[in-house]
Amino acid sequence: MVKILVIHGPNLNLLGKRETDIYGKTDLQTINGKISKRAESLKASVEFHQSNHEGDIVEMIGKAAKKFDAIVINPAAYTHTSVAIRDAVSAVDTPVIEVHLSNIYAREEFRQKSLISPVAKGTICGFGTDSYLLGIEAAVSMAGKK
Repeated sequence: MVKILVIHGPNLNLLGKRETDIYGKTDLQTINGKISKRAESLKASVEFHQSNHEGDIVEMIGKAAKKFDAIVINPAAYTHTSVAIRDAVSAVDTPVIEVHLSNIYAREEFRQKSLISPVAKGTICGFGTDSYLLGIEAAVSMAGKK
């Protein structure tokens, strides 16, 4: 069974309440439930973590390499600012799939640059909750090619 770590970055605990015109009305618990169902259908297991703290996310990525076959991460605002998360992703052999609910390339100019994309296996954005589901499918596929 493929084991996947799903990391939700800063402010994603506010989904369903925060800027619903951009991020939708679905809360994080509901998204995690959908991810779990998709993973189960792919014979994969998932573990979820959400943090508003950059260092916590860096540590999760580093520790995941020994425990998980793939990582799906929505770095949220850290996408555009965190060299530390980029370096952590770059340092692990574990395939990392970057996901975003919104299309970051159709948003404000400062959001159109991802520091994570160049070191991730791939990036999926703009499909709302389905971005995560597509990310799980990609993670299972990449874990099988590892």
